[in-house]
Amino acid sequence: MEQIFDLVKDRKVYYVETGRTVLDTVRYMVERNIGAVPVVKNDELVGIFSERDLMKRVVGPGLDPAYTAIKDVMTAEPLVVSPHETITDCMRLMKDNSFRHLPVCDGKKLKGLISLRDLILHDLEKKDGEVQAMRAYITQT
Repeated sequence: MEQIFDLVKDRKVYYVETGRTVLDTVRYMVERNIGAVPVVKNDELVGIFSERDLMKRVVGPGLDPAYTAIKDVMTAEPLVVSPHETITDCMRLMKDNSFRHLPVCDGKKLKGLISLRDLILHDLEKKDGEVQAMRAYITQT
């Protein structure tokens, strides 16, 4: 079985510290073209901030993003997976809980962040490989 860490092991891990403002965090996310960012304190994961958090907890209530601390509007203590979790189990977990981003942690130490898009692209690549193998088989017979 493929493990989730295989998808994130060679990537740079983006994150923000709890002391950042929402405005700084959103700019950080925009510069990196990411829809969610883990929030850490003392090198340990304490939350995650997503586009959904921005809309529901900042824009909706009318908070000023320049003065709102990310720690006040993040999703605290998010559900995480270990690096050894299977890709299939991660997909199921994301589907069952209706979220698109899942931190990968070894204990409280952040190892990466997996998105639903990452899983879909991985699945497409895998299926494309299977199609190519079937075409080769059919061509040979």
